[in-house]
Amino acid sequence: MTLIVFIVSLIGAMAIGAPVAFALIFCGVMLMTYMGMFNTQIIAQNMMIGADTFTLLAIPFFVLAGELMNAGGLSKRIIDFSIACVGHIRGGLGIVAIVAAIIMASISGSAAADTAALAAILIPMMAKAGYNVPRSAGLIAAGGVIAPVIPPSMAFIVFGVSANVSISKLFMAGIVPGVLMGVSLLITWLIVVRKDKIESLPRASWPDRGRSAARAAWALGMPVIILGGIKMGVVTPTEAAVVAAFYALFVGMFVYRELKPADLPKVLLSAAKTTAAIMFLVCAALVSAWLITAANIPNEITGYIEPLIDNPKLLMFAIMVLILIVGTALDLTPTILILTPVLLPIVVKAGIDPIYFGVMFIMNCCIGLLTPPVGVVLNVVSGVGKIPLGKVITGVWPFLIAETIVLFLLVLFPQIVTVPANWFY
Repeated sequence: MTLIVFIVSLIGAMAIGAPVAFALIFCGVMLMTYMGMFNTQIIAQNMMIGADTFTLLAIPFFVLAGELMNAGGLSKRIIDFSIACVGHIRGGLGIVAIVAAIIMASISGSAAADTAALAAILIPMMAKAGYNVPRSAGLIAAGGVIAPVIPPSMAFIVFGVSANVSISKLFMAGIVPGVLMGVSLLITWLIVVRKDKIESLPRASWPDRGRSAARAAWALGMPVIILGGIKMGVVTPTEAAVVAAFYALFVGMFVYRELKPADLPKVLLSAAKTTAAIMFLVCAALVSAWLITAANIPNEITGYIEPLIDNPKLLMFAIMVLILIVGTALDLTPTILILTPVLLPIVVKAGIDPIYFGVMFIMNCCIGLLTPPVGVVLNVVSGVGKIPLGKVITGVWPFLIAETIVLFLLVLFPQIVTVPANWFY
């Protein structure tokens, strides 16, 4: 019965238009009331505990690093470097979008920020060169969702705190799956772009490529500093976030000189708004998470799926389908915060590595960013590129299918994730 109270109260609150954070608090209140233990102190204490975590300090700094990167010209130089290297190939601007998405993912970890930067620069160029615009917008959206999978990733930070697992290990485990998502997009793009009558860009000379690489060197150095520092144990993920923010500030203001002191208030305000929304969600989710445990809901669910416990791959397949369905209606962070305390005990009982599960969970949530009716990244591309949302949805389907195939390939062969993760870490 507690499971029914949990589901009905959560879905009911969201159905009447309550923000997800308030819906989570309401869900906790209803569970407390049903169990006869209503106490406002439980709500206040769990929300305070949710915010009072050193690891979560990484979120505001990575958000700030992403904002500074876009405002300071780092994103633009990464795209220019990609154009110089592969822009002359048939369908080259699509390849540029994929390469730039992977590089930028290793810097900011924000799907919305990376997608906005790519869409603003590349969609007008692709339209002018004769590319199918809806398909190009779909590719950029699908490339943007790689950001939360490749480290540094705010989604991994939120999952790591919720599941109490190593964020550093999650970061290292996300590298290969993120690259595989990019490879799947590349193969799909090369297949679908053959029908377009497009103009290839002129081949850049080697001196031009060298100059482009030199201009982008500071931007390209950022992921090396972040991931190298974490792997060598020089910095924790939280400390790496601080380094990333100051590095982006320094490069934007003193090297590229595109970030002016007058721009800082706007950048800081944007980062603060994003951080506040994420942190309030985290705090609210810990209220419902504590009560989910107190109400013994994971064990109740385990009873329903007992036959799958002895078959980890079948269990993972079922869970991935569930998350795909939930992801069509919820954004990435709420999905993590709502489902992690419910699913993780079941996964652990089945003997599945929590790090592997975390990577698969985040990949699945990222694919949800491409699925209507919510599709946050689809809305970003539509708004920035000034393309009707329906056309973006039409264009994204080949790439959405490709990334979903990669997801289920990793369900069948978990070693693709776990073996490289152990090597990297």
